[in-house]
Amino acid sequence: MSEVVDKAALAKETAGVLASLSTGQKNEALQIMAEALIREAPAIIAANAEDLERGRLGGTPESMLDRLALDVSRITSIAEGLQQIAELPDPIGDRLETFERPNGLHIQKIRVPLGVIGIIYEARPNVTVDAAGLCLKTGNAVVLRGGSSALSSNRKIIEVLHRALAETAIPSQALQLIEDPNRSSVDQMLKLNGLLDVIIPRGGSALIQNVVLNATVPVIETGAGICHTFLDAGADPEMALSISLNAKAQRPSVCNSMETLLVHRDYAAEHLLPLAEAFRKIPVELRGCSETVALIPWAIPAARGDFATEYNDYILNIKIVDGLDEALQHIAEFSTKHSECIVTRDVGNAERFLQEVDAAAVYHNASTRFTDGFEFGFGAEIGISTQKLHARGPMGLPALTSTKYKIHGSGQIRG
Repeated sequence: MSEVVDKAALAKETAGVLASLSTGQKNEALQIMAEALIREAPAIIAANAEDLERGRLGGTPESMLDRLALDVSRITSIAEGLQQIAELPDPIGDRLETFERPNGLHIQKIRVPLGVIGIIYEARPNVTVDAAGLCLKTGNAVVLRGGSSALSSNRKIIEVLHRALAETAIPSQALQLIEDPNRSSVDQMLKLNGLLDVIIPRGGSALIQNVVLNATVPVIETGAGICHTFLDAGADPEMALSISLNAKAQRPSVCNSMETLLVHRDYAAEHLLPLAEAFRKIPVELRGCSETVALIPWAIPAARGDFATEYNDYILNIKIVDGLDEALQHIAEFSTKHSECIVTRDVGNAERFLQEVDAAAVYHNASTRFTDGFEFGFGAEIGISTQKLHARGPMGLPALTSTKYKIHGSGQIRG
């Protein structure tokens, strides 16, 4: 037996217990877990320092180290995320439908846990806590496989949470961390039919595509974020500047940050250079089409492949377009169906953009950085789903449930 199979089997054993827990029992466990994280913050930060040191020695970019780094403030925020999950309504047991058939059968459709969820993710240790909280709140056991770059952090976090769970009604073995850093552990998880009920990948496009293409376990696909902002001819310059800077530079390492800025030709003639100057002060490297380079002397000519790249860094593509039609065409070609924005005063163009763009989240006059479970009022999220089956957009608690029909009869048989 392997670590992956052993831990998945242990998680599977808890499914019945988890499904029968009350909301109060689950919420109490989440509160105890949150308190433990804050109490053990120094030990978690020390473990995180090991990961950061390995990353620096290995040449990890600063933007990725930022995703990895933990301090007291971030750990407090992560713990508060657990407390917020505890305060959210528990979807388990919700009656979605109740109806009676002509033969007297009384049928109820209710929410139930998915069972055992496998989550494969990369460098952000906050995902370890978010995933644990969301899964346990919804009565799901969870098997986590984080990236090797955060192994020390994740190991310490799980150690802290296991000690906390020992004081609660939730079995500690419902929360498992795969520590094997080899890719073979991921490959094993993808084939664990019968032990895992679903796999959710979180990370870059290479990770997600590997899971989607090779898993035999059902997958909920979370997407890489090649997000666009289109500045229409009628965009308010001050608003366009604020939204563009926020979407790219507020935190470029996350999936809802902007990678390509599309600019209407009429708007670009007057306003693109001041916008580029603002990006240069941050600084953000600009890569652009030929017209962009003509207007911005320090911009680098963009290759076609740049428009298909999720940088997760202070790099931005700029393309000047004739209007809404060309912007829509570009987005349709390069979008990963995550988050897309139009900045415009033209209500007709805004409505057309919102209607025609195929993405999990579409914005009018607001930064794509809002595609987030907390910002949508869902609490911590398990990921941003870019697929169309089961769940789409920020995945809060209801997305981690399935349904069951309960049928009450009085002796009916089918003729």
